Amino acid sequence: MDPLAAASADPLVVAREGLLPLRWPTPPYASYGGHENGSSEPDASGLDCQVEGSNGQVRPCRLMALDLPAGMVHIQLPPSRAIMPLRFGMFRRITLTQPLAPLLQRSQSTPAGSRPNNAAASADDLLDFRPRLPYALELSDGTALTGTTIGHLESDAGVFLFVPLDEHDRVQRVFLPAHMVRRIRVGESIGQVLVEHHAVTTEQVELAAREQELLRNRKLGDYLVLKEIVKPEQLLQALEEQSRMPMVRIGEALTALGLITSEQLQDALERQKTERSVPLGELLVQSGLLSRDDLRLALARKMGYPVVDLAKFPVDPEALRRVPIALARKHRVVPLLWRNGTVVVAAEDPSRRGMLEELDFLLQAKVLSTLTSTPLGPQSINEAYARFGLDDALTAVAAGGDFAATSSDKLLESLEQEARDEADPNAPAIEQSDNSLVKLINSIIIEAHGQGASDIHIETFVGKRKVRIRLRKDGRLSPLMELPPGYRNAIIGRIKIMCDLDISERRKPQDGKIDFAKFSPAHKLELRVATIPTTGGAEDVVLRLLSSAKPLPVEQLGLTPANLRQLQAAVVRPHGMVLCVGPTGSGKTTTLHSLLQHINTPDRKIWTAEDPVEISNPDLRQVQVNPKIDWTFAKALRTFLRADPDIIMVGEIRDGETAQMAIEASLTGHLVFSTLHTNSAPETVVRLLDMGMDPFNFADSLAAVLAQRLVRRWCKSCVRSTPADEAWVNELLEDYLHVLPEALRPDKAALRAQWLHDYGLDGHLLQHHASGCSACDQTGYKGRVGVHELLLIDGPLRRLIQRRAPSEALQEAAQIGGGLRTLRQDGILKVLQGLSSIDEVRAHCTL
Repeated sequence: MDPLAAASADPLVVAREGLLPLRWPTPPYASYGGHENGSSEPDASGLDCQVEGSNGQVRPCRLMALDLPAGMVHIQLPPSRAIMPLRFGMFRRITLTQPLAPLLQRSQSTPAGSRPNNAAASADDLLDFRPRLPYALELSDGTALTGTTIGHLESDAGVFLFVPLDEHDRVQRVFLPAHMVRRIRVGESIGQVLVEHHAVTTEQVELAAREQELLRNRKLGDYLVLKEIVKPEQLLQALEEQSRMPMVRIGEALTALGLITSEQLQDALERQKTERSVPLGELLVQSGLLSRDDLRLALARKMGYPVVDLAKFPVDPEALRRVPIALARKHRVVPLLWRNGTVVVAAEDPSRRGMLEELDFLLQAKVLSTLTSTPLGPQSINEAYARFGLDDALTAVAAGGDFAATSSDKLLESLEQEARDEADPNAPAIEQSDNSLVKLINSIIIEAHGQGASDIHIETFVGKRKVRIRLRKDGRLSPLMELPPGYRNAIIGRIKIMCDLDISERRKPQDGKIDFAKFSPAHKLELRVATIPTTGGAEDVVLRLLSSAKPLPVEQLGLTPANLRQLQAAVVRPHGMVLCVGPTGSGKTTTLHSLLQHINTPDRKIWTAEDPVEISNPDLRQVQVNPKIDWTFAKALRTFLRADPDIIMVGEIRDGETAQMAIEASLTGHLVFSTLHTNSAPETVVRLLDMGMDPFNFADSLAAVLAQRLVRRWCKSCVRSTPADEAWVNELLEDYLHVLPEALRPDKAALRAQWLHDYGLDGHLLQHHASGCSACDQTGYKGRVGVHELLLIDGPLRRLIQRRAPSEALQEAAQIGGGLRTLRQDGILKVLQGLSSIDEVRAHCTL
């Protein structure tokens, strides 16, 4: 199999940073193995390399992935650890720093690189067959590159060379993207090879060369129709030729070629009187009377417009700098050349009325127009500017900065400028497909993910008030940016398109999901989307980032050693019900998936019913419920029981029917996990009994209840510790002992001594504080840590449940029999460990 084809076929997406281990093609000889250093496995940590930018500057980088089908590489720019995408059009070449050596070295008697010259050659001879061939590359900027290579690989993406470094055939690996390579020749010329092998005669080669020369001297107009221009010299010559041609109207050209009739032309001219902003050619295309290829043929053959292949033409960066990208998008042109006060641009229809006059006026230069060989969409314009780092969204990557932050700032500035430019009431409405807006939304999502935000809130208002965007980070909302009011409907519409919602429905709330990898392959994110109508006909959108590609190990949930040990014992039972409770956003789903992953073995079948499926796990059989079609949690549970499960997870118990089905499933030999919105573990028992559950069945089925909260964690970059003062320690002692029954309340001095033994340093308890830094946005907090309350059901508690005892009695019995530690008490221990502050614990955990 072709090594390059094999490399291209590999997917380049995994959970860690969204990328698979790097695969780089090796020379097409067996002695170099399959991957880095000839090993059988791909490299998982990237490769050191040097990237030559479009401006000729060379920078050391770490190459993390090479995506040939997408025309994209993913790199790290030291000292940053962030992985950033880089399109092929943004660099000239990549050179891997680490040499690649062949696996086997042949005996000293036979020189390496010689060709086996008989059919009985040994395996060693074949492994050491590594011929060195001369190569010559003509680059797109007109320069030549020559040298020697041990094999090479070509594809639509570019060229891989393997330059020998010494007599042992160690090679340096080089990749040049396709836009840099105009022509390549490796080994002897094809004519010379054919002559040597007696396939053709010398006279036949000379005849073919003369025929090539005749093709070069073909009449310029016919040549341009058959072959697109790819050189500046060709373009200037073609423009000179066109200037001598007589003026021909587009309608006359189309009728002369027989593409339309005179009657059709007259009808189109009459229609154009009422649609003056639409060019005649475009009117004919829209009417179905003409194809775009026929229109292009008429423009080139009868009107003389040169046809330019944008994919191969070396665009002049000075021309791009002279024409702002917003102006290029407006008129759908790509600047090609800047010569002595003249700008040459490529357009889909260079005959459009008023386009050249407006460009002449705005640029204060003479503008000449050419014809593109393919339809010119927004993506083509962006790629032309991005090739030289002049595209707004990619300037940060080209400069080695932070992609998301810089691009969103620049795009916001661009949007505000466009909003001022389009303040004319007669201007067309801003569309959700506007390229700047699309890129801004993508950059907002990337930035929110980079900052560790859990939610993005987009709030629109009636009138001229700006659209407000805020991020929820570590449970707190913070402003991100504001957008011009003219983008109110467009931004909502764009998000609805991303998650396949009805963009015309603005009166009802809608729910959806975005697979962000479709819009940014380097970011494996899913977002849950909710749209909510507000007063005045406005709409709000809330996007929840579901970035947990894998469940956390249970050891990383923040449980104390005692709670972790008891919870692990509860979830390995063959049957029963385990509940995780707390308010929205307290990490219940993450905890349940971590427990499921902990007990997931090949001999267990696990079904989950969720709304929505927030954490995808291929080892589980996950089901998305949909109440709109009457596919509820209760019906999913009933279906699971017929599918021979061992373990069942119900995303949430919302009603008595679901609760009853969960209890019945746990009593029939299944282990059931679920969540509930309650304040504490004992209150959960009372809530379910109030929902109409039979106390005897419920008491028999319930195994454990884990209540949890998430509190903000001290920022590790700026947290400091000092010996705690007595008043602060006494305050914590009183707070901790307050919820304990008198019979269990230990002596304050004994508890202090225990704390000192467990959390003290040099005979002192420590008090932590953080002043704030750039890493935590001057808040002193970064990230969150879990606070837990674990209620294990034993005999005394089971009897209390059967008697419908209140939550206070259940809590006291659990403290006496099982040593239950409340949420507040567990939070105080987290404070002593230096993980959070007592203010955070009190804000989230009641007594």
